Amino acid sequence: MYILGISCYYHDAAACLLHNGRIVAAASEERFTRKKADPSFPRNAANFVLEEAGITAEEISAVGFYDKPFLKFERILTTYLDTFPRGFVSFCKAMPIWLKQKLWIPQEIRRELGWKKDVLFAEHHMSHACSSFLCSPFDEAAVLTVDGVGEWATATYGVGRGGEVEILKQIQFPHSLGLLYSAFTYYLGFKVNSAEYKVMGLAPYGEPKYADKIRSLIDVRDDGSFALDMSFFEYDWNLRMTGRHFEEHFGSPRRRPESELEQFHKDIAASLQVVTEEVMLKICMHMYEATGRKNLCLAGGVALNCVANGRILRETPFEEIYIQPAAGDAGGAIGVAYYIWNTLLKKERVAPVRAPYFGPQYGDEAIQMMLDAKGAVYRKLDRDELIETTAGWIEGGKVVGWFQGRMEFGPRALGNRSILGDARDPKMQSTINLAIKFRESFRPFAPSVLEERCSEWFELETPSPHMLLVAQVREDRRTIPAVTHVDGSARIQTVARRDNELYYDLIAEFERRTGCPVIINTSFNVRGEPIVCTPDDAYRCFMRTHMERLCVGSFVLEKESQPEFEDGANWREEFELD
Repeated sequence: MYILGISCYYHDAAACLLHNGRIVAAASEERFTRKKADPSFPRNAANFVLEEAGITAEEISAVGFYDKPFLKFERILTTYLDTFPRGFVSFCKAMPIWLKQKLWIPQEIRRELGWKKDVLFAEHHMSHACSSFLCSPFDEAAVLTVDGVGEWATATYGVGRGGEVEILKQIQFPHSLGLLYSAFTYYLGFKVNSAEYKVMGLAPYGEPKYADKIRSLIDVRDDGSFALDMSFFEYDWNLRMTGRHFEEHFGSPRRRPESELEQFHKDIAASLQVVTEEVMLKICMHMYEATGRKNLCLAGGVALNCVANGRILRETPFEEIYIQPAAGDAGGAIGVAYYIWNTLLKKERVAPVRAPYFGPQYGDEAIQMMLDAKGAVYRKLDRDELIETTAGWIEGGKVVGWFQGRMEFGPRALGNRSILGDARDPKMQSTINLAIKFRESFRPFAPSVLEERCSEWFELETPSPHMLLVAQVREDRRTIPAVTHVDGSARIQTVARRDNELYYDLIAEFERRTGCPVIINTSFNVRGEPIVCTPDDAYRCFMRTHMERLCVGSFVLEKESQPEFEDGANWREEFELD
């Protein structure tokens, strides 16, 4: 039995296909269209997952959509009525797309896919909850979802048992921890629904001097529920997140995008991060008492805040935590598919989802055809030669593009669509940030570490395979400056051989050469670009940047040997900055 899950029309559209309860394939639309966080109908992603299974739409047993548009439309109409006449301009801009497209999901799916049967729907936060719990290894768990907003809910908690999640409590719009974080993302001059992770990365450079001012905007109760003082926010009625009242409260206007980051902005980020962590910890402490469960599942965009996740792991009584790797809206496609399989159809759960390598892959024949068409100069290596050569390049200070196997599903590159470097090199962070990714110099890089070596190098005793936990680098291991943030922390990916043999063996070879089981892993893209999907994407990114080496399948390329690359002078304008 095949089940197709779809998410779209807000941001980060995606498709996921299950076969008898196992994920066959899943991908975000942005990877195919090259438009970051593409919200449009995921026709390319849907076509890919069907092709991967070797089926047509007629062979699908059920199609599910990740939220309920009419409930969301009810919230939007109610909000505009409550804020009339202030929200009239925003209302006029929002209505055409709703009346033309967003309300007609079954019709859109039938038109795009040729689907002739009914479409099933799950509420937004139920999709999030199922994407985490039903993919987890737990028979029972407390389940927390926190994001900007779904239909009405902005946060929920409940209990997962067997094949179902029961929602026990929710917080409703406009009160939202995710939108609070996005409001400050906007205030700091970054792109909403895209650059919240930059605020998290900026926070360690500041001091939480404005934490009390932020606390005055949000009334947090003992159980972690909260309410925002909406007089400071405009997102419920306007096309912007904050306005003059907000700026007066903090004594400074909104930062102009791409302008210099001042200490004030770093202190605001630090203050926001502290308050966000406080709220998440309060919610989780209450959940533990209310549910009596020892395990916790997390999903929703706020679950990508790996600093908060690290504190939840360390400071709450929960024994184990599972975080959906695609915790944002893309993961809703997985969630609704499992909601149909396990909850509606009452099917037994199968093995938990460990490694989210669900995207396209390309064989050597296809890769070689692309390279020949480009006139590229390359060598083809066997597996051992590939590992030895790449480890030697990293040891020698080269920056390597690494394109192997199936593409990851979710926002993190986990060793198949990655840019790699030597974590011991103090210059490597600025080199990759400025000369290769063309992004802000403060942005940290994640370490990939052999799973069994993790606790020797980091203050983390549990695996972190999806790069969703932050922990301190051990004092006696501060020899990896390129992945050690300014506060001594690191956003860790542990690599187990059972999950990714080739990547594990590469890091093991690097350790054999250097005694260090840690390398830099950052996503294979430039700023504003989705992570590369195809060999052509990888070659183009390699040639446009100062990346020195490329490993794509069995083929290795050295930049200095390549023919001149003809490209538009303003190619960076292809990608909207975040």
